[in-house]
Amino acid sequence: MMFDIVGKRFRFFLISGAVILISIISLLSFGLKMGIEFSSGSMITLRFEQEVEQADLKQELASLGYGNVIIQRTGEGNYIIRTERLTGEDRLKLEAALEAKFGKLTEAEFYSVSPMIAEETTRNAGIAVLAAAIGILFYVTWAFHRMPKPFHYGTCAIIALIHDVLVAVGVFSIISAILNWEVNLMFITGTLAVIGYSVNNTVVVFDRIRENLTLNVSTDFEIVVNNSLVETLGRSINTSLTTLFVVLALLLFVGVTIQNFAIVLIIGIIAGTFSSLFIAPTLLVVWERGEWGRFIGRRPLPKAKDE
Repeated sequence: MMFDIVGKRFRFFLISGAVILISIISLLSFGLKMGIEFSSGSMITLRFEQEVEQADLKQELASLGYGNVIIQRTGEGNYIIRTERLTGEDRLKLEAALEAKFGKLTEAEFYSVSPMIAEETTRNAGIAVLAAAIGILFYVTWAFHRMPKPFHYGTCAIIALIHDVLVAVGVFSIISAILNWEVNLMFITGTLAVIGYSVNNTVVVFDRIRENLTLNVSTDFEIVVNNSLVETLGRSINTSLTTLFVVLALLLFVGVTIQNFAIVLIIGIIAGTFSSLFIAPTLLVVWERGEWGRFIGRRPLPKAKDE
């Protein structure tokens, strides 16, 4: 074999395990800052005619009684201010006080989300992610139903999907803790996009495995999987790189409005490329050879004669 990818499978599992452990530690330590779509509150975007420093704006808001605000500066120089839910009167008083301190300002955008709407949005987002995962499991199982043990393919695709989402969310939590970013609907959109992208890459590899099994490339399943990976390696990497370039362009030129979507998608594309090549297909080999015991330090279980 030119590249023995499958033979190094437990090294790849170790790398993934380390990244996932870091992601879990990050989520437990920092958590995720929920945006107003999920926790209720108000978001106001202000444009000041004269230059205003973010530290000065935060200090002034604290003196006005808004000590827990989240402030973010956009590429255009506007300030996005997240506060507790404001009434119409509260908003006018806040803008008047800031205008008296910093000079003329313009309100570019304002919206509020009630606790009931936030709760409903959170529930719907969770249902959307769960429904996507279940749908993918059934789809992949059905797509490979003519293969021996089609459920193995669906389950391995779901494991790779969970891997990608967990890595994307975990890394985002680190970025969120550093840059004070919040989880919003664009974050959920990015997560769903990661799910779709991850499965697409995995199915491409699985499909090549199916073709090589049909062609009887080898009686050794490990060799068939390895050959399939080598054959799809260049295509998967090239596809991921071109997609990354597009997402990076969106992040650089569109800016803060889609930053959550773009960052989650970038992390997800990298994680998805890795899992589709080195996790999902090699897990098929682990399952076929009965090697699950190696994950907990035991020797591989002997394969049953009817398998």
